[in-house]
Amino acid sequence: MSDFIKDFWNGNAEKYKGSHQASWGDEYAIKLETQNISSYIKDGDNVLDVGCSNGFAAIMQCAAHHLKSVTGVDFSESMIKYAKENKEQSAYKELLTFKMGDVRDLPLNDEAYDVTYTTRVLINLPNWEEQKKGITECLRVTRKGGTAIFSEAFWEPLVRLNALRALAGLGSLVEHDFNRYIKKERMEAFLAELGLAFACVDFSSVYYIGSRFLRELTTDFKSFEGYSNPINADFYELERKYSGGNFGIQQAYVIKK
Repeated sequence: MSDFIKDFWNGNAEKYKGSHQASWGDEYAIKLETQNISSYIKDGDNVLDVGCSNGFAAIMQCAAHHLKSVTGVDFSESMIKYAKENKEQSAYKELLTFKMGDVRDLPLNDEAYDVTYTTRVLINLPNWEEQKKGITECLRVTRKGGTAIFSEAFWEPLVRLNALRALAGLGSLVEHDFNRYIKKERMEAFLAELGLAFACVDFSSVYYIGSRFLRELTTDFKSFEGYSNPINADFYELERKYSGGNFGIQQAYVIKK
C-alpha cells in the first residue's frame, strides 16, 4: 500500500478519533453495511473484521450478537490506537482484540474464524492483483463451512448512478484518490475460478438513488447538505424496506467456504 494511502487513514484517525467519521462520514451507509454483515453472523461465532478502522463497526457487532470473540486488524497504527481506546470504553472489552495487520498478509492462523469480513478495505489497495491477494488471505483465515463477506465499493453501480445523474444534468461522482473500486465482473470471475459459491447482496441502491440523486433534485437541496441530514435519514429508512436496481455502489459478496 502506498504511503499516501496509509498517511490519509492515519490522519483521519487522528482527526476523528473514536467517531464513525474516521472510517466514513456517511453514518447511514455505515449502518446499512454493518446491518447487512450482521445478518450473516450468529451467536457464538469467532469474527474477524479486516480493516477495522477505529473499531466502531466491530463494537456494533458485539452489541448485536453474543459472540465468542471479535478480532480487528488494520494497516493504520493510528486506527488501532483509537480502536483500543474504544474497546476500553465499551462493554465488550473482554471479547475484543485489535492489532496491526495487512489484508494482503494477515498475521493470523488458517481457518481460525467463523466469519471474516471487510468493509471498504480492498478498495484501498492500488490494483486488482493486490486486491486478489486480500481476497485470498481473507478466505485462508476463514474456516471450512464459514462465511467470508467482502463489503466493498464497485465500479459498475458507480457508472449506472452517474448515467442517471447525467440525465438530470448533475455532475459525475468520482473515486477518491485513495480508492480503486472493484469491477464486479472481475470479482465474480475470480471467485468462480476459485470454485466458490457466492451471492452478491445489493443493500444500498435505494439509499444511493435517494442520497446521491433525488436529494439534489429537491427545491431546498441546500438544506440537506452533508451526510447526516433528515432527507438522508428518510432514504435510509426506505432502504431498510426496499432495495435493488444495482445502483448501490456499496455491495457485498458473500461466500460460504
